[in-house]
Amino acid sequence: MLTPDDLEFLRRPLHGFLTVADGPVRPVWFEATGEGAIQLFTPRESPKVRRLDGDPRASIIVAAPVGERERWVSVSGRATVEPGGAQELAARLAERYWDLEDPAHAGELAGIQTLDLVRLVIRPERVSRYLM
Repeated sequence: MLTPDDLEFLRRPLHGFLTVADGPVRPVWFEATGEGAIQLFTPRESPKVRRLDGDPRASIIVAAPVGERERWVSVSGRATVEPGGAQELAARLAERYWDLEDPAHAGELAGIQTLDLVRLVIRPERVSRYLM
């Protein structure tokens, strides 16, 4: 499972790279929960949701940016589609990744908030990590 060091790393504003069964890799915003799950938001009608309906396997890998020591954490497990909490998650993540004092970013968040969003929650079954 995720260690305290993993959780500290995953709380940074880094992009994760999400893969769902039979789908392409996509960069995503994400949040590690206190229980060690990984959650993200997406529109209810997105291809990710349709793919997860057929096969709930998902994985996300998060890597340190260029200029830092090589480090990554990979989480694989079954993902669930949760109807509640996506709007709040989107707002938290926008605040984490963007300067919301910037009117352009604030406007983008307002647009995201108008979408029919769901939360994708990956509960770790396998965690891999590397720290050079």
